[in-house]
Amino acid sequence: MTDLEHARQCLQAAHHVAVMTGAGISAESGIPTFRAAQTGHWARFKPEDLASPQAYWRDPETVWAWYAGRCREVRAAAPNPGHLALAALERRKRKAETDDAETGSFLLATQNVDGLHQRAGSRRLVELHGNLTRARCERCSVRQPLTETEPFTPPHCPACGAKMRPDVVWFGENLPPLALAQAEAAFAPAQVTLVIGTSSVVEPAASLALLTLDNGGTVIEINPEPTPLTPLASFSLPMSASRALPALLEGWQ
Repeated sequence: MTDLEHARQCLQAAHHVAVMTGAGISAESGIPTFRAAQTGHWARFKPEDLASPQAYWRDPETVWAWYAGRCREVRAAAPNPGHLALAALERRKRKAETDDAETGSFLLATQNVDGLHQRAGSRRLVELHGNLTRARCERCSVRQPLTETEPFTPPHCPACGAKMRPDVVWFGENLPPLALAQAEAAFAPAQVTLVIGTSSVVEPAASLALLTLDNGGTVIEINPEPTPLTPLASFSLPMSASRALPALLEGWQ
């Protein structure tokens, strides 16, 4: 039996599944990583000049323009077969919750900020690094989606009038406590955890799969390149997400 076949059996049998996704799955939809997107005019900026609270305080117009451009890139992209397979996996595990005597669970935690999982149909997910298609008030934390014609300067909060910012985690900021707590609560008891398209070096997200391993669960890594997680994973599939994920769901009843 191949690793893919064995991993498929483990995933199909699991009642508790947790998933972590990183930039690799969205790269297949044509969305560049933060640094890869720094071309042309933006190549002269350091990353922290575009993605830190200090940068936004000094020059909010420049930072907002950078994120407005990235937002347009995201809207032009479409979910790929990897995103769609994860949405299908969630639906199957949710159906199992009503069909089986034992209650199941599913959670997708993503480090991506593009919203492609939601557009693919994923519903049980947490965004560890926020979402660049939303704005958040700096004063009262009200959030609102950005429209197709988002302003070229930072908008003002509809509730309190303060300046809003991109709803993403910047350099020097902590992950949203609730999102991280939800992820930890899902990964620790998971019977199977999928880690997809992430370098497994950015903490604290990189340690979530270790919670599964520490509690005797199975970790399936999907990444064309080896990572620090590779020697620890139960199965490591050196494939793209758009190939591996549909293959893991192939033949399910």
